[in-house]
Amino acid sequence: MTDNDALREEILLAALPHVPFDGWGQAALNRGAADAGHDDATARRLFQGGAAEMIACHSRYADRIMLEALDTCDLDAMKVRERIITAVRTRLEQNSAHREAVRRGLSLLALPQHAPLATRLLYRTVDAMWYAAGDTSTDYNFYSKRALLAGVYSATLLYWLNDKSEGYEATWAFLERRVADVLKVPKVMARAGRVLDRLPDPFRLLRTARSL
Repeated sequence: MTDNDALREEILLAALPHVPFDGWGQAALNRGAADAGHDDATARRLFQGGAAEMIACHSRYADRIMLEALDTCDLDAMKVRERIITAVRTRLEQNSAHREAVRRGLSLLALPQHAPLATRLLYRTVDAMWYAAGDTSTDYNFYSKRALLAGVYSATLLYWLNDKSEGYEATWAFLERRVADVLKVPKVMARAGRVLDRLPDPFRLLRTARSL
């Protein structure tokens, strides 16, 4: 990580508590910069892409700390389904203090102009999860696994954003059901082409997102 990357994360993390009130953008960024002891000019220099760059930075940060947390888990002792559930749950739990900021970020990423960015960020997240789970596939299974997990993760994320149960227990039960649904489909990986064709348009870009 470069000095600029570290500084960018420092300002971003300081800005997150302001996002629920000011939204993703310069106002929250300036407040975060001030809280972290930096000026507005520094914040603008580091986030020239505005709100979209802030969201992308936060997603990359969340992926990294998820992987760091998973490194401390004994994933080798788990079945694949348990590894994936652990990865998704870890990613969401680490954002529990900033659920409203995540909600606002998803609203921005849902805009048509941000579809390519949304796809790249989603791809990187599910790719990191499969990497942590020990996936070594290189054929079409590589893409089908990520496409299927993209659906599971996206659905669970939306459920989590509206979950009012204690400790998000309803979300974890929902996640287990979704993973079970995917794994019980006979020869699901052999049908990867048809699965990809049925996914919403942004997910079809997973075929090429790896190179972006």
